[in-house]
Amino acid sequence: MSKAAEMGKLSVKGSFNMMWGLIISTVISSVGTIIVARFLLSPEEMGFYTLALAVPTLISVFRDWGINAAMVKYTAQYNTEDNKARIRRIIRSGLIFEIVLGVALTVLSILLSGWFADLYDQPIAELIQIASFTILLNAFVTGATAVFTGFFRMEYNSIMLICQAVAKTAIVPALVIIGLGVGGAVLGYDLALLVAALTGLLFMWFLYRKLPNETDEETDFSRTINPMLRYGFPLSIAAILGTFMVQFFTVLTGALKVPPDQIGNYGIAQTFVVLIAFFATPVTTMLFPAFSKLDPEKDHEALKNVYQFSVKYASLLVVPVAALVMALAEPGVSALFGDKYPYTPLYLALLAITYLYTAFGGLTTGNFLNGQGQTKFSLKLTVLTVGIGVPLGFIMISLFGILGLIAATLVAGIPSMIIGLLWIKKHYALAVDWASSAKILFCSGIAAGASYAIVSQLTLNSWILLVIGVFVFLPILVLSFLLTRTVTRSDLENLRGMFGSLGSLSRILNYVLGFLERLLNILKL
Repeated sequence: MSKAAEMGKLSVKGSFNMMWGLIISTVISSVGTIIVARFLLSPEEMGFYTLALAVPTLISVFRDWGINAAMVKYTAQYNTEDNKARIRRIIRSGLIFEIVLGVALTVLSILLSGWFADLYDQPIAELIQIASFTILLNAFVTGATAVFTGFFRMEYNSIMLICQAVAKTAIVPALVIIGLGVGGAVLGYDLALLVAALTGLLFMWFLYRKLPNETDEETDFSRTINPMLRYGFPLSIAAILGTFMVQFFTVLTGALKVPPDQIGNYGIAQTFVVLIAFFATPVTTMLFPAFSKLDPEKDHEALKNVYQFSVKYASLLVVPVAALVMALAEPGVSALFGDKYPYTPLYLALLAITYLYTAFGGLTTGNFLNGQGQTKFSLKLTVLTVGIGVPLGFIMISLFGILGLIAATLVAGIPSMIIGLLWIKKHYALAVDWASSAKILFCSGIAAGASYAIVSQLTLNSWILLVIGVFVFLPILVLSFLLTRTVTRSDLENLRGMFGSLGSLSRILNYVLGFLERLLNILKL
């Protein structure tokens, strides 16, 4: 348990340092998005914005080839082994690879912009050309994130995200207001990403210069990049296929002539589903290096504890938030956008279903397999998902538009998730605590159902409905967690130990845990 507790502390600290950055940056960025989407651009123009960014995003999936995953793994591994000289060449070689491919794919995206505009049958070739520079800029941002993750220094990543959000919120509305329209929105997105890239490079240099120098024979680029590619290539194929499928769906909506206003509604829903990602992204990001540190032979008991705790505690964070977003999607969208985006509440509620899979290991399985080096099997699971998703998506989007897209996204990954869980049980003798997962889903559903039932019967201001919905949801959730023994005294002790790495914030969290313990005493549980 001591090693599992140590991993828990590291993961919680890294997750927290990433979470506060996500929250602050998303709140700041959302202000700009609300201004632009509600007051400056029409739903049709938001659809053009979404389609223009989808093209370089689709092309950029061919940039990484698993190098970022390798940077995370080897940075964490060599740091643990106190072999820090090798980290220097891992960072340098990884960035060189990313930049070279980033430049090449940016040029390719610009050259293909006219073809995609013809495919969409929309006048957006220039928008795609402007958006193409995001491919190169993202090479710096994702490379920096990989380095920060490997070092468990996610506070740098948070600062980088906040700088990007401030720049985006300041620049995008200004460019639209001065008359540049959708082109100004896309250009502002590029400039904000440039700010993030420069910030990330600055912090990477701060970490890089502290590393010891290598010997001459250790600095050869090919000798460094080849093992990184061997490790990351299966992961890269998996990432390419997985991301390709998601972006292919978005591109397909344009090719199949889904109305731009519906695509704009979908784009807004995607923007605000990050309310759940506040909690999900830090968990997924920090689990990978945590699992990379554990040997299944030497640390089997610790691996078992980390695996089960990661599923349970991730579910305690993510599933209730997903359920709350589903319950309050209607007043939430109405409060921010009025009645300008009528389809967005339904799209947002449906997109949130994906995060309910956390209770079944949805955020854990892939990180476990990749962290343990099982990248080839992880690739097979992704191939299965894409093999199901692409034809299903084509059929569903053709028949049902955006609703078909969302349905295909929700269904495509289920067989792979089931097979992955069975494989982990067979080869590692590890299993999800299904009783806890069922209780978390049940309690979250009860609280969300009560919140929705009450709010849907009221005809008040949308902001008041949001507040009422949250105040109904939280006490029902907490009481149901305690009454069903979903959260036990043992869990509170585990969480107290994990929160111990958060410094002064841990004292505040300890008050919350102490309050829950007093409730357990009152309830005699």
